[in-house]
Amino acid sequence: MSEIKTVAGRAVPLVGNDIDTDRIIPARFLKCVTFDGLGEHVFADDRQQLGGSHPFDQSQYQGAKVLVVNRNFGCGSSREHAPQAIAKWGITAIVGESFAEIFFGNCVALGVPCVKVDSETALALQKRVTADPQVSVSVDLEHMQVNCGDFVGTIAMGDGPRQMFVTGKWDATGQLVAQESATRATAAKLPYITWAQA
Repeated sequence: MSEIKTVAGRAVPLVGNDIDTDRIIPARFLKCVTFDGLGEHVFADDRQQLGGSHPFDQSQYQGAKVLVVNRNFGCGSSREHAPQAIAKWGITAIVGESFAEIFFGNCVALGVPCVKVDSETALALQKRVTADPQVSVSVDLEHMQVNCGDFVGTIAMGDGPRQMFVTGKWDATGQLVAQESATRATAAKLPYITWAQA
């Protein structure tokens, strides 16, 4: 159930290099107890400065599932709130030229694949999505390609994370639940589990 082999849907283009986690979710929103509601504050300062012209505010991109970015996306601090805010807004995959390592790892833990493309492919996707916001973008982790209308591009992702997505092993909680019987059997053999019952 947790396998992620293909993500498809409308996309939102976000042009710019070195977009850091403080821009993705400003520090004042980090005091939340849960991640619920973070989606409405994603890119809060950038959106305020652009007065409604930020892609995440534009009506044609509402409901988009794929985010198309440029180089070094998610750099800066390691805050988990950044990918959480993006996911809570509705993004389920990110296509970009490169990603900060910790941001990438946090996305894997959430089940949001971040795939790399060359700069020409990123630009081509951003242009196509801007020209036709209704076009569907498909991120195919089995064939390692991205499709947008008649455009096909090659994507890259390390084999380890890729296998985690296509086999569902990215979902640590799901794996634990799936192994409930084995977990209970192991717990029953551990002497310190039963100490409180003695």
